[in-house]
Amino acid sequence: MNTDKSKIEYHGPQRIDSLPEGDFNALPFGAIKLDADGRILKYNLYESKLAGRDPQEVIGQNFFTEVAPCTNVQEFAGRYRQGIAGGELNTTFPYRFLFPKRAVDVEITLILSPDGQSAWVFVKESDKPIV
Repeated sequence: MNTDKSKIEYHGPQRIDSLPEGDFNALPFGAIKLDADGRILKYNLYESKLAGRDPQEVIGQNFFTEVAPCTNVQEFAGRYRQGIAGGELNTTFPYRFLFPKRAVDVEITLILSPDGQSAWVFVKESDKPIV
């Protein structure tokens, strides 16, 4: 299936869920699917390159405590947990990832999956520095 990535609306979790693996890995932004506890279910190549992490090594790990501990704060993990618990999650906010050799300013979108038991973390690099 040849999908025009520029027309994929990343706020549409059903569309992302239904993408073939090749199209999922070709998305022009990071896409991470987490279960209700924050364990990684899917992790695309864009995010892999941004974070310097192998998708095969992070699947099954807790995103907030094992893969990206800098996100285990109220601003990020707290929003995620509250949204999962309340059954409503659709928020976008600026964030700074603190990787070992550099900081990267991004725009994060957290959105509940239609099943209500998982959610997506979408990561877009930002050209606006966080102050």
